[in-house]
Amino acid sequence: MKTDVMTFKVEAELKENFKAVAARHDRPVAQVIRELMREYISKNREPNELTLETMRKSERGEDLHTAKDINDLYKQLGI
Repeated sequence: MKTDVMTFKVEAELKENFKAVAARHDRPVAQVIRELMREYISKNREPNELTLETMRKSERGEDLHTAKDINDLYKQLGI
């Protein structure tokens, strides 16, 4: 796996607090930062084209489905 180095500025107090918390959990700072980056990407990723088209159809009132309760929904989904 190819790795790269990132350099960024951060307030000294924030850095020290972060390092202390990571150390209390026996976690390397770099590992925690990578996990935070992955989480940020996951939560903020742009929807794919299928999701965008589904959203457009929903806004137009097309291809909508309803379920009377959770069991009905599972049945419709084949779960």
